[in-house]
Amino acid sequence: MRSPRRCSRNGCPRQAVATLTYVYAESTAVVGPLAAFSEPHTYDLCEPHARSLTAPRGWQVVRHEGEFRPPPPTPDDLVALAEAVREAARPAPRHADDTGDITQSTGRRGHLRVIPPNAS
Repeated sequence: MRSPRRCSRNGCPRQAVATLTYVYAESTAVVGPLAAFSEPHTYDLCEPHARSLTAPRGWQVVRHEGEFRPPPPTPDDLVALAEAVREAARPAPRHADDTGDITQSTGRRGHLRVIPPNAS
């Protein structure tokens, strides 16, 4: 599963919900909803940083007035999450080793098979 986009501000661990774009020809900073894709000349911001952004003297800030919301999960995210839950719920196979003790086995996963080190 891909990780959510994070705020571009240094040291900020929050999830991005807005995109900042500079329009240099018009001396304007535009803060709008999070863009669908991360672009090289834009910056992703969390809500506190998007709301508190100031521009240099002589510049204006055009800010989205509605709510900033995180993007919904994509189908790829949901599939990866479902597969991770299925994998975690699968019980690990058990077998008796040479001493008769029951141990966990790496067993078989899909088309691959792992042979325990004590098997000859």
